[in-house]
Amino acid sequence: MKAQDIRQMTDSAMVEKIDELRKELFNLNLRKGAFDLENTAQIKFVKKDIARLNTVLKENKLNKGA
Repeated sequence: MKAQDIRQMTDSAMVEKIDELRKELFNLNLRKGAFDLENTAQIKFVKKDIARLNTVLKENKLNKGA
């Protein structure tokens, strides 16, 4: 997910996407623990997407307050 795409989302859509990605991350970690996950790089990508969403959400909150 690109930051440019994230900036076009509303704040509520970003929060929903963060919740969805956190659930996905949880499931990936469970599969990793059970040695069922073939592509462990997926975990890294999901974490980065969550961080991007949180960053843009924080930027939006700071810009609205200013």
